[in-house]
Amino acid sequence: MTSTLITSIGELVTCDDSTEDRLGIRHNAAIVITDDGISWIGADTEAPPADQRIDLGGRTLIPGFVDSHSHLVFAGDRSAEFAARMTGAPYDGGGIASTMAATRSASDDELRLPVAARVAEMRAQGTTTVEIKSGYGLSIADEARALRIAGEFTPETTFLGAHVVPPEWRHRRADYIDLVIGDMLSTAAPYARWIDVFCEPNSPYAFDADEARTVLEAGRDAGLELRVHGNQLGHGPGAQLAVELEAASVDHCTYLSDADVDALADASDTTVATLLPGVEFCTRSPYPDGARLLAAGVSIALASDCNPGTCYSSSIPFMIALAVREMGLTPAQALYAATVGAARSLRRSDIGRIVVGGRADLAVIEAPSHLHLAYRPGVPLVRALEGL
Repeated sequence: MTSTLITSIGELVTCDDSTEDRLGIRHNAAIVITDDGISWIGADTEAPPADQRIDLGGRTLIPGFVDSHSHLVFAGDRSAEFAARMTGAPYDGGGIASTMAATRSASDDELRLPVAARVAEMRAQGTTTVEIKSGYGLSIADEARALRIAGEFTPETTFLGAHVVPPEWRHRRADYIDLVIGDMLSTAAPYARWIDVFCEPNSPYAFDADEARTVLEAGRDAGLELRVHGNQLGHGPGAQLAVELEAASVDHCTYLSDADVDALADASDTTVATLLPGVEFCTRSPYPDGARLLAAGVSIALASDCNPGTCYSSSIPFMIALAVREMGLTPAQALYAATVGAARSLRRSDIGRIVVGGRADLAVIEAPSHLHLAYRPGVPLVRALEGL
């Protein structure tokens, strides 16, 4: 068994909850990695011998980011839609149809190669775990194909046949839902861990509470775990539906009532509120009040929602900077939400922390402190540590 000593770590952010800010920071630290994961953590001066050595030269070592919400399997370009929103055009979910058309017409390689490039782009910015949704095929064959391709890059695959009602089904909504929970689900389920639904009565293209419940319950009966897109475009039932059905996460949470916040706080051990600040940035929407959620006792995560329509950014450091600047989080809270919080939203305890026995999913910040993630937005300071 090969061992690797990582030494001269100026700041080691373990996220092991041992300190008030929950980051468990150690200074002048070292860790040892073996084939089984992290085997030792301690002071640099007490480091044991190892087969090979990586000297960080005083840099910062953090857990790799966990991006728990992304839509990476797609074709086409929607930059003109973004430009229109910057001049005042609203977002209502309708642009998904253009991505659907391009995705359906793309070959497998025309989908697979861009996914590989986007995942590499994420790793270059410190992300070591990514969840990938379907949702741009919206037919039996295309949803299964998207999930097969996503599964080549991550075990965290999500069936999102209930993204929107595609154009050819707009006048037969009930029939489309029957398709989603019938043949589409049975074909897609072998390739998915999760099922998701865009529960958004404020959009004519998405799904109301009853429709969303039908989809989620069918997915649960098929053995999939639950996620929800909710409360993005206005106040709605998504957050409380997620709590009711014990979904692992409700994502967006842009518009939350006091009752929604109370419900999420009461369900903090079960349901995580995943915040996606890049979407607010790209749609000119109000930012969720992250500080309000934490003060109420809600469990939160940060993720990118990397997608072609409302946030074509794969940068978790950018999301951290936005969360600090616009959502009221401290740098420590934002980093914790992008690691431990996001891991919890995937119901994973083996990632998001640097602990003995944990996975060696690590990222290096080219700076003396994690504060630089928000302090120097837009600067490529962080990368996944490769070759372990």
